[in-house]
Amino acid sequence: MPASLIDGAAEPKADTTYLSRPAPGIIGALFCGYLAVGLPLPVIPLFIHDKLDFNSLVVGVVIGIQFLATVLSRGYAGHLTDLHGGKHSALRGAAISATAGALYLAAAMPVLSPDISLALIFVGRLIAGLGESLFVTGCVSWSIASVGPQRAGMSMSWTGIAMFAALAIGAPIGMGLYRAWGLETAMMACVLAPAVGGVIALREHPYATPPGPRLPFHKVISQIWREGAGLMLQGVGLSGLTAFASLYFAARHWDNAGFVMTAFGVGFIFVRVVFGSLPDKVSGYRVALWSLVIEATGQLIIWTASSETAALAGALITGLGCALIFPALGVEALKRVPPANRGSAMGAFVAFLDIAYGVSGPVSGAIAAEFGYASVYLFGATCAVIGAVLVRTARFSKA
Repeated sequence: MPASLIDGAAEPKADTTYLSRPAPGIIGALFCGYLAVGLPLPVIPLFIHDKLDFNSLVVGVVIGIQFLATVLSRGYAGHLTDLHGGKHSALRGAAISATAGALYLAAAMPVLSPDISLALIFVGRLIAGLGESLFVTGCVSWSIASVGPQRAGMSMSWTGIAMFAALAIGAPIGMGLYRAWGLETAMMACVLAPAVGGVIALREHPYATPPGPRLPFHKVISQIWREGAGLMLQGVGLSGLTAFASLYFAARHWDNAGFVMTAFGVGFIFVRVVFGSLPDKVSGYRVALWSLVIEATGQLIIWTASSETAALAGALITGLGCALIFPALGVEALKRVPPANRGSAMGAFVAFLDIAYGVSGPVSGAIAAEFGYASVYLFGATCAVIGAVLVRTARFSKA
């Protein structure tokens, strides 16, 4: 994507009117761009382990490095968004994500040695982390700018739906392409998806970031850490479902583990679609508090489940609870910073969720090894309850 086109979005003019709903092009661009996250998830581990013949430790390091790059670049992404607008960040993120896909594609060349292929994938994962950070922070902030702060909760609901759908669809598509036509075809999709997202983004209006004083990133974090910590504690439950549900079902000799995320997704998307604007109408803290209680209930049902039907019901209820926590706490986080710092606030806020996914997996694994897979969901319920208590205290704290 030419740099001149990216730079053309660098200085959006201030908007005086807002849309009643997030711009469809922004949501569509986010969906396409986030496919680049889901597409390689099941593919790269298989390629590294089965084709390149590296062990599981190497697989874990290569997959986890993208998480590290994403967390470390959230501050930069937020700062860039505040300075130049969400469209500028999104276009840069799309170009960088497509570059990461090109490195994956190059790694599939049969003439390369396993070590060189692994090095290309490793660098690609680092670059993909930066691309994801820029693209997601840019699109989320850009979407909020299109509707204004009074509809920020609804905006975050729709951006969350786009990301969740891209992740849920991207992984099986990537696996299908890999099984049918090999890594080259699957990785070509990782180039095309963010490129299409960038083309869609390029056509959208560059809704402006409000002018004003800008805080250093560490001060932004100090303002929104309670909301971020609540979001992080919410992420433990979802992490437990994605990482250990299949093992939990197998240990209980239950079938249909594949429907766990389906049940979660049904509850999640239903609440996002029907009640997505609720955080804009009532206190975001109140919405988050009750959502965390519902999530904890779902996790407890999975922990005590005596049948797969009960476990699937727990996953559904967990999805109902998780659905509005991001927009509810995100709305309150935005209120704690000056308008010109919304991009940085969103970057910091999402980083807490990145940390949750990166840390809770190993912690839950250690708990499962010691106490069994069911205990993972007791851990998730406990974290949700702690999150509810934290949200309760954050509600009455001064910004």
